[in-house]
Amino acid sequence: METYKFNVSGKVQGVFYRKTIQQMGALGQLRGYVKNLPDGNVEVVADLHDDQLKEFIMVLKNGSPASKVEDVTYSIITQSEDDLLYDGFEIRY
Repeated sequence: METYKFNVSGKVQGVFYRKTIQQMGALGQLRGYVKNLPDGNVEVVADLHDDQLKEFIMVLKNGSPASKVEDVTYSIITQSEDDLLYDGFEIRY
């Protein structure tokens, strides 16, 4: 299992994007979080097995009905790179 940090750009704030991703993450019993960034993008951090990565990227690209995702980039991070204390899949503010 790896911890991935995603940066999602496009029309992803003010369109229930975070709530949709939080619900999908919780439904998949994933651990992580989703939060808005000051630049208008959304950051998503998730603990995923290799076989979950492709499907999760599709969830991020689909987003909410009102969102319009332009790009999803990601990197693998280590525990020291971020505040990785979370309970389930949560929205952060």
